[in-house]
Amino acid sequence: MRKIVLAAAAGIGLLSMAACSEQTQDSAEVTATSAADDLAGAADEAADTAGDAAAEASDAAGDAAAAAEDAGAEAADAAGDAAAAAESAAAEAEAEMKQ
Repeated sequence: MRKIVLAAAAGIGLLSMAACSEQTQDSAEVTATSAADDLAGAADEAADTAGDAAAEASDAAGDAAAAAEDAGAEAADAAGDAAAAAESAAAEAEAEMKQ
């Protein structure tokens, strides 16, 4: 009789552990799903931030290219003006030497 009671108690204990283990698995599954959702959200946010940064960098590069083009045009104009001034000065110097 004693062995039957011990076997029944052991059986009840095993069933209790099995039920507890199932609850633990369910909780672990919910936790893992929640963590995966959080990770996916963070990855989406990081991708959006990287995309915004790339767009801003592209805009900045375009602005820098336009500024360089403007600076080059101004430098060409200044060089043209300097060449014209030098030519004029050379012509004046030649005219004075002929006198």
